[in-house]
Amino acid sequence: MNHQDIFKRLWDIYTTQNPSTKKVYNLFVAEGETVINDHIAFRTFRHPLIGIDRLSKVFLASGYEFKGDYHFESKKLYAKHFEHSTDPDAPRVFISELKVEEFSPFLQETVKKWVNTIPADTLNSDDLIFSGNQSGAPSFGVYEKLRQESEYAGWLYVNGFCANHFTVSVNRLKKYDTIYKVNEFLKNHGFLINDGAGEVQGTPEELLEQSSIKAGMVKFRFLEGDSEIPGCYYEFAKRYPESDGKLYSGFIAKSADKIFESTNFYKK
Repeated sequence: MNHQDIFKRLWDIYTTQNPSTKKVYNLFVAEGETVINDHIAFRTFRHPLIGIDRLSKVFLASGYEFKGDYHFESKKLYAKHFEHSTDPDAPRVFISELKVEEFSPFLQETVKKWVNTIPADTLNSDDLIFSGNQSGAPSFGVYEKLRQESEYAGWLYVNGFCANHFTVSVNRLKKYDTIYKVNEFLKNHGFLINDGAGEVQGTPEELLEQSSIKAGMVKFRFLEGDSEIPGCYYEFAKRYPESDGKLYSGFIAKSADKIFESTNFYKK
C-alpha cells in the first residue's frame, strides 16, 4: 500500500465520522486556500500487539523513517514521529501510546480484554490503522471510569484505531498565514478552540506554533444506549526556519501535551 492511498483512506474515514473536520476543510477551500496536511496522529495502548512499533509498520513499509521520540510524563505517554524518505510533501506521522503498566489494575485489565477481543486477522493486517473500535459496543460506565484516570484511555477505548487528527499546514496558507488568523477565522464560524493552556501552543523562538479545535461530539452506541463523546479534531501548525534555513520538522512535547486535551470530554 503506497502512502498516498493510506492517507486518502484515512482522510475519508476521518471526515465521514467527524463532520466538523470536513466543515473546517471546506471553509478554507471556500476562501481560496490550498489545504496541505502537516501531520497526522494516532493513539494506541502500549501492548505488544498494538503498540507504536506495530502501528508504524504500514508507514515504514511505504517509505517512512523514524525521526524522533517524545515523553509526556504527566499523561504517561510515549510517542514517535516518522517522515517519508523521498516525498517532502508527505505528511509527518505521529504515533503515541499510553504506558498502561503505570495505571491502575482496572485500566490494565480493561486494556487487556479490549485487545483480546480484536479479531486476529485485523491485528495481523495493514487494515489495523483503519479499523476503529474492533472490540464491540463499549460500556459508557467503563469509559467514564477510564477517563477519570486518563482522558486518552477513555477516548481510545471508544474510538479505537483511526487518525486522531489531521493538521493544516499554516505555512502553506496565503490569507490565513498565522495561527492567530486561523483561530479567529474558525471562532467566527462557531468552532471552539482548545484553550486549556491558551489558544496557541509554542512560539516562533521554539520554531513551532500549534492550535486545534475541540473535537466535535460524535454519537456512539454504548451498551447502556447512545451517548455523545468527543471524536477526532483538526489541528493547525506553523513552522519556522532553523539556522540552516530549513523549516523545523519535529514536535515540542510540552505543546503536544496540551494538544492531546482536544479530545477531553466537555459539555456542549
